[in-house]
Amino acid sequence: MSNRPLALVNARLVDPASGYDGPGAVLVRDGRIAQVDKGGGAAPSGDAEVFDCHGAMLSPGLIDLRVKTGEPGAETKETLQSAARAAAAGGVTSFVVQPDTDPAVDDPSVADFILRRARDIAQARIYPAGAVTKGLAGELMAEIGLMREAGCVYFTDVDRPIVDSRVLMRALQYAASFGAWIAHRPADPWLSKGAAATSGELAARLGLPAAPAAAEAIMLERDLALAAITRGRLLVDQVSTAAALEALSRAKGHGTSVAATASINHLSFNELDIGDYRTFAKLDPPLRAEADRQALIEGLASGQVDIVVSAHAPAPAEDKRLPFEEAAPGAVGLETLLSALLTLHHQDGLPLIDLMRAVTWAPAKLLGLDGGRLAQGASADITVCDIGAPVLIDADKLVSRSKNSPFDGRRLQGAVTATFVGGRQVYSAS
Repeated sequence: MSNRPLALVNARLVDPASGYDGPGAVLVRDGRIAQVDKGGGAAPSGDAEVFDCHGAMLSPGLIDLRVKTGEPGAETKETLQSAARAAAAGGVTSFVVQPDTDPAVDDPSVADFILRRARDIAQARIYPAGAVTKGLAGELMAEIGLMREAGCVYFTDVDRPIVDSRVLMRALQYAASFGAWIAHRPADPWLSKGAAATSGELAARLGLPAAPAAAEAIMLERDLALAAITRGRLLVDQVSTAAALEALSRAKGHGTSVAATASINHLSFNELDIGDYRTFAKLDPPLRAEADRQALIEGLASGQVDIVVSAHAPAPAEDKRLPFEEAAPGAVGLETLLSALLTLHHQDGLPLIDLMRAVTWAPAKLLGLDGGRLAQGASADITVCDIGAPVLIDADKLVSRSKNSPFDGRRLQGAVTATFVGGRQVYSAS
């Protein structure tokens, strides 16, 4: 790697942290941003190596807060290394891996394993999330304090709702003393048990076991009440229904410390995309009605939805090529996150700077991560994207080890041309 400064010029800078969207250039030195030239576009003087963006969008590198891998325990699905390569190809410079591994990340030693592995991977910054309960069983609280010291950036039992209200209340109280967030999936476990789809005409016609969309709002109301009681920090994991957004809005209005993520899948697809038992579109939570999808888009525009995640969940072909009820839920998404997000700009008219905030500055600010902004002294984690370039998604060509993408065959608009982590180029489309 050259020790020369790097000048990224002739760019459209999109920096949600400062609210700037316009022409400019960025100078990188020693892995950090040394200068941001807003309004200009010429290369800074000196011996800098010049990277011409040719008018493409230059933004902070994307930060994805919800990524599953198979390491440790199921490396055939995805390794940390293969996930990092997929991230780089998608303009994602930092991501948080979920604790539902084998063994689970429910003690400091497993968190330390992930962090040690991450140090050897150059393509992305990798952070572990810790489990809220031992073995993600929802019963005994894990060592949240020690895992926080070890480097876990938030805590979650991933796809398993914590049914015992006392356990979740204690976790919120304890995590709050460390300034840590508890992420929780709101889904009533009895209504959702065995469900493969959302209740409605489509699920009935296809003969699929289904759960009502209200199962999400029912559990969320409890979670929000506990967050208010404990004054803990609640991160609502993948809100997906209009009713849940209404509850979320009320809680925010009352001053509850709550933030919410939505997956790019639920912003892009509705239940009709299941089609004729298309297992690549089997997700958890399941795809919702079009009215819910539109409510999510409006929630993102209004700020009710704080962060967009890829919900990257790799599954090999043998886990997906099964009857719909039996197929594993989930989809890979690291490589398609940005292109799919840009669809909301091109087709739905959402301002580019607001969309990019949800995948850069908002997650960085929430977790106190180094990145997410274009400012002097900030880490030079940068994504360059030609937002007008057409992209045809071919799942077989994805970098991820698993190819289970609901975007397979879909035409999107917005191609990542280069990704930089700490000033080092880790991906080039050319």
